[in-house]
Amino acid sequence: MEISEKLLCLFSAEVTDDGDRYVVEVPRREVETGSVQSGDTYRVALIAAEGETDESESGSSGTPSEPQPPVEEGEIRYVEVEDIGKQGDGIARVERGYVIIVPGAEIGERVKIEVTEVKSNFAVGEIIEE
Repeated sequence: MEISEKLLCLFSAEVTDDGDRYVVEVPRREVETGSVQSGDTYRVALIAAEGETDESESGSSGTPSEPQPPVEEGEIRYVEVEDIGKQGDGIARVERGYVIIVPGAEIGERVKIEVTEVKSNFAVGEIIEE
C-alpha cells in the first residue's frame, strides 16, 4: 500500500453510530501532539483491518485474537518523544500506549520516523526527518 507524504497521522478507530451520523474518533494524542487541529477539515481514508472477522468467526473458544501492534514495518509517521529509555534511546507512545523506541531522539522532539522493527509490545523507528 502506498502512503502519501501528506499523511499527518495513522491510527485505528471504530466507526460508531450516533443517530443521524457515523463517527470516527481521533485519539486525543493526535491533537495534543499537533498532528491535527480541532475544528479543521481533513481527508480521511478508511482501510479494513487485515484479518478482521466478525464475532461468529473468532476462534473456536469464542475469544477474539490478541490485539495487533498499531504500526507496521516500513510505516512512516510523526511521533513525539516523551521519555528516554535505560539505553538512552527516545521513547514515543502511540495508540493504546504502544511504545516506539527512537534511537538518537531527545525528550520533547517531534520527529518523522520509519518503523524498522515491530514486536508485539514495542517497535523501533529510525529518524528520517527532524
